[in-house]
Amino acid sequence: MAEKVLVTGGAGYIGSHCIVELIEAGYQPIVVDNFSNAVRGGGGVPECLRRIEKLLNTSIEFHELDLLDRASLEEVFKKHSFSAVIHFAGLKAVGESVQQPLRYYKVNLTASMNLIEVMQAHGVHNLVFSSSATVYGDPVLLPITEQHPVGNCTNPYGRTKYFIEEMIKDHCKADKRWNSILLRYFNPIGAHSSGLIGEDPQGIPNNLLPYIAQVAVGRRKCLSVFGNDYDTLDGTGVRDYIHVVDLAKGHIAALKKLKDNCGCKVYNLGTGVGYSVLQMVNAMKKASGKEISYKIAPRRDGDAACCYADPALAEKELGWKSEFELERMCNFSRNFLLGKKKRDKCVIHEAD
Repeated sequence: MAEKVLVTGGAGYIGSHCIVELIEAGYQPIVVDNFSNAVRGGGGVPECLRRIEKLLNTSIEFHELDLLDRASLEEVFKKHSFSAVIHFAGLKAVGESVQQPLRYYKVNLTASMNLIEVMQAHGVHNLVFSSSATVYGDPVLLPITEQHPVGNCTNPYGRTKYFIEEMIKDHCKADKRWNSILLRYFNPIGAHSSGLIGEDPQGIPNNLLPYIAQVAVGRRKCLSVFGNDYDTLDGTGVRDYIHVVDLAKGHIAALKKLKDNCGCKVYNLGTGVGYSVLQMVNAMKKASGKEISYKIAPRRDGDAACCYADPALAEKELGWKSEFELERMCNFSRNFLLGKKKRDKCVIHEAD
């Protein structure tokens, strides 16, 4: 029997790509999602899961569920015996978190607490948590290792990730049966090679690459570059962009690590290379053969100047390393959006 893994937020951008990798690795994912970042397809199933079922010739069990609804979550745990949980679900837009901090604290913290308590009640003690490099705040040293100070976050979204990490760490100390891996993502981009799933946000994108890609395919006229006076090579913000499939494979490596009774471990998932906003614009220009119109806008509250990973620990202890280079990441994003024009429905996803 395949191991059952509960995936919260499994119809989101990162979650859906992780579902593909889980199935291909021989796991049986059970997905819960509240459609806050997913399109409803036929039969009330998220469109992305319907496409994955077709792609992999399989069926995926799905429950429409909000983690704030503890009673419904309990019912899922009563139905299944899970070997582990991968926790993606949560609000994730930096700018929105600055404008709506109480909503972010309520949703992200309460949902995570409900999940951990229900796991505890049902004897499920293995957890992979979708954390973020935002827990590091403005870096004091680059590249960022897992030993970099955390907690001096520049926005409420990052603070919710930090608080959840601390909650998990404290619980693992209190109950030695627990094993948890906290994966600190840098900046996921790209799409699946099939072109069936990817990142295409509803409304104005919060993340850089989908916005650039939408300009490249003619859906938007101009990119706003938030700030050109940072202390970076060209004045624009620098980030570590990692392909979403590489990121998804990191979760498979984390699940395997949990079997070592590892306690609570933290790993960066990034490439170790930082690219500026204008470098990303030029990369998409090369991939698409199109001019990318942009304008300089004021800095956004909560944005750090420069952030990129030292991923050496993940390679050493998880046997994981990113494989996709920037050009392929841009090509897959462009191809996903171009392919979308040929489909009746779009897939709306979230990314960290």
